[in-house]
Amino acid sequence: MKSPLLALPGAVPAEGTDEGVAAHYGDLFREQRSLAQGTGFVDLSHRGVVTVTGDDRLAWLHLLLTQHVSALPPQQATEALVLSPNGHVEHVLYLVDDGTTTWAHVEPGTQQALIGYLESMKFFYRVEVADATADYAVVHLPAGSTAPVDGAAAVRELSYGRDLFLPRAELAALTAGYGPASGIWAYEALRIEGHRPRLGFETDHRTIPHEVDWLTTAVHLQKGCYRGQETVARVHNLGRPPRRLVFLHLDGTEEVLPPHGTEVRLASDPKGRSLGFVTSSARHHELGPIALAIVKRNVPVDAVLLAGRVPGTQDVIVPQ
Repeated sequence: MKSPLLALPGAVPAEGTDEGVAAHYGDLFREQRSLAQGTGFVDLSHRGVVTVTGDDRLAWLHLLLTQHVSALPPQQATEALVLSPNGHVEHVLYLVDDGTTTWAHVEPGTQQALIGYLESMKFFYRVEVADATADYAVVHLPAGSTAPVDGAAAVRELSYGRDLFLPRAELAALTAGYGPASGIWAYEALRIEGHRPRLGFETDHRTIPHEVDWLTTAVHLQKGCYRGQETVARVHNLGRPPRRLVFLHLDGTEEVLPPHGTEVRLASDPKGRSLGFVTSSARHHELGPIALAIVKRNVPVDAVLLAGRVPGTQDVIVPQ
């Protein structure tokens, strides 16, 4: 779904997963600084939007998701996962309930699979699940933004900003007063800086929530049963995850960023065995080249790593 905001001056279309919105509008670092200072907005209209209505919606979602949502107060944002029976991450939902409807945005192109799973679990519950992507678009305002949000159907208030669900037909008109547009590259650089994992980037078919720190934001460890809970409880109580997410400060002398999937090794043993892979990388307006990577749990936290040919030091996100 191509965003009308690609018609803004300087817009360069993103590719791959983020196709449909702008990668940048001509000045990546200016756009990052704008967001860091609390001005402007990011077009996330390529993301899927799912709504759940009906009297039983929160009680029903509580049974299916990793998060405690049965008594979720109106307007309180949260995150939740759908896990496989073996505890692997299948979906991530960024949720808010407005008192009558639960709104969620999800990774581009994943909403139909999510809806298929939800529909299969309706049984006798009074709920209706809908793909609202054609009617509503997501826009992000950074923390500190004073832009009006009166036109939003729902708002997720976050420590790092606000996610707005805007009528797609009014997207260009409503965002005209939000300040300068920033592209998805700027948003991703700040996401990496904030250590926030993203489905399909920091995850693969084996990922469990513990590995990427979703126990902090998307999993409630004292709630009742849900699919995959046994794995979550067992690893939390009896063991440690086999892998862990790390933040990498990359050497700035290399011109090329290591792309997703680049193997990570010890800098002291560049031809040794692979210890993991780069999940996301970006050029940050203050920190320079940075990345997130998944590595084996027992990799020493003080070890200098090699992402492809680029050395990098670690910041611990998930303890060893």
